[in-house]
Amino acid sequence: MEASLIIKAIFPLALWLLFASALMHGIRQFRTGWADGPEFVTQCPIRPGGSYTYRFTIQGQEGTLWWHAHSSWLRATVYGALVIRPREGDSYPFTKPKRETAVLLGEWWDANPIDVVRQATRTGAAPNTSDAYTINGQPGDLYNCSSKDTVVVPIDSGETNLLRVINAALNQPLFFTIANHKFTVVGADASYVKPFTTSVLMLGPGQTTDVLITGDQPPARYYLAARAYQSANNAPFDNTTTTAILEYKSAPCASKNCPTTTKPVMPQLPAFNDTATVTAFSQSFRSPRRVEVPTEIDENLFFTIGLGLNKCPKNFRARRCQGPNGTRFTASMNNVSFVLPNKISILQAYQQGIPGVFTSDFPANPPVKFDYTGNVSRSLWQPVPGTKGYKLKYGSKVQVVLQDTSIVTPENHPIHLHGYDFYIVAEGFGNFNPTTDTKKFNLVDPPLRNTVAVPVNGWAVIRFVADNPGAWLMHCHLDVHITWGLAVVFLVDNGVGELQTIEPPPTDLPLC
Repeated sequence: MEASLIIKAIFPLALWLLFASALMHGIRQFRTGWADGPEFVTQCPIRPGGSYTYRFTIQGQEGTLWWHAHSSWLRATVYGALVIRPREGDSYPFTKPKRETAVLLGEWWDANPIDVVRQATRTGAAPNTSDAYTINGQPGDLYNCSSKDTVVVPIDSGETNLLRVINAALNQPLFFTIANHKFTVVGADASYVKPFTTSVLMLGPGQTTDVLITGDQPPARYYLAARAYQSANNAPFDNTTTTAILEYKSAPCASKNCPTTTKPVMPQLPAFNDTATVTAFSQSFRSPRRVEVPTEIDENLFFTIGLGLNKCPKNFRARRCQGPNGTRFTASMNNVSFVLPNKISILQAYQQGIPGVFTSDFPANPPVKFDYTGNVSRSLWQPVPGTKGYKLKYGSKVQVVLQDTSIVTPENHPIHLHGYDFYIVAEGFGNFNPTTDTKKFNLVDPPLRNTVAVPVNGWAVIRFVADNPGAWLMHCHLDVHITWGLAVVFLVDNGVGELQTIEPPPTDLPLC
């Protein structure tokens, strides 16, 4: 699939009182890093009242992606589906569905989400949890005063339909299911997968999953439902459930004239902490056929990921340090808590040789080895802040071990890499052991993704070829974690010739 798109982002002053930027989440952006979107990484934010045109070409991707704001917590409400269909004359690798429906799972606060994150930044505490989840912008029947706007997804007996499920929630992995119906998973993150059947999905924020459903149940109304997968022990979370309605066109009771006492069939959702279901689901993904996984590795990287606690600075009052025991929450990779620049983007500084914006000394391994998923010494709980990148030569074959840590609390982290798809060759629990765990690698048909859900108290291994020059953010897609610094930037050199070199910056690139 190859198609050129031009998308103009406009942020009028009446809508935003802050700067903003937009992201085409999962688009490879070959040589067009200027259109990637994260503020102060590949561009300065779009000023209030300003605009910026994103120009890029889609190559080799089919399926479901999405777009969202990439500035502070604006993406809480600024997001949408991005569907890439087969090129004209080609077809899906499965029977063409009768109809397609995008299902966007979101998260809602009864407050301005920017105020929520600002308060957390001021106090150093965790932000307030959301008040609801949504499906296509609506909370559904189980919340007060929202049933009349519940989303209805049509189906008819005998139909096979395609649902494009996107987790656009800000901070919460979500289970998703439909009462009495099975899913056949056929795609994820704009790549096809070997089909498999399941009754429940789990998507981390940022992930997409394409599924087929068949109208093989008695004509009636059935709930689609989503609620939290909560892997962090003792952390507060939104435990509500959002719903939409799968409605058979031939159902005896249509949505507009159903009595209020006639409720759709409710599915059974997994327990909030059902890691076994998550593991079974994530380990079911395979590529449809044998793939070319990088085997001779040039860059063998080991990144610890997790939370941390900063000691209260001496000049801060107690109200600025409302984390556990008078601390401030933070997060890091390899003990580096990522700090965004604020005067120019990293890509501009990298391409134009501007000093003082970032350093390229991000460590390839944790500075100190420890029992990552055990009882970690408190001396390792406070990371070092910095704007650090890791340099990669063009064409280098890269392996990254992503290791969760039990600092503060272990947690399932959805790690997203901009500018690349990657193969997930293995995942497991405990501390990664290169001697024994390497034997478990799937180098035949691993799934191709852009976001990997690193298991709670565990690890995942990804591989990719650094064939896209630019500055590419790798970060946790729980937005509170990137706010706290759980990120790094890969700095990929240009190769040889025009086709291996990033394009010049566009004339309308926003100014800081």
